[in-house]
Amino acid sequence: MTIDNSKLSKVQRLRQLSDLLDNAIPIPGTSLRFGLDPILGLFPGVGDFLTTAVSAYIVVEAAKMGISRNILLQMVVNIILDMVVGTVPVVGDVADVAWKANTKNIGLLEEHFKVSQSSEKTDWWFLAWILGGLIVFAMIVGAIAVTILRGLLSLIHG
Repeated sequence: MTIDNSKLSKVQRLRQLSDLLDNAIPIPGTSLRFGLDPILGLFPGVGDFLTTAVSAYIVVEAAKMGISRNILLQMVVNIILDMVVGTVPVVGDVADVAWKANTKNIGLLEEHFKVSQSSEKTDWWFLAWILGGLIVFAMIVGAIAVTILRGLLSLIHG
């Protein structure tokens, strides 16, 4: 089975966006790569929120292509794990280099179209519910990260 050209081109554009976030920059002398996600994650709260918003965009586009609820939930779980791990100062940013939630999500999207040509009608209420929950969770995690950073700075500066 083959994917139609419009979906194929959309998946390719989403792959490019994912690569920008997760794999754009090679680490010389290794096979490792990282992207903007761990770099933006160095800015507590704001960076993680921005990368979560871009990750959510990938989920919205997947939903528009008719991806099942199950896969959409898997994608959101990948984003949540990335967000939670990314909030740990320095260690989280290093872990972001390895986790690559966007790459995992594009893999789920590509696998769906390899296995199945079927698509579901987009359930906009379901999508709004999971993305709303993701945004609320991102705000809570961001607030916690900023609070921890403020606490650390107050300990350092007395």
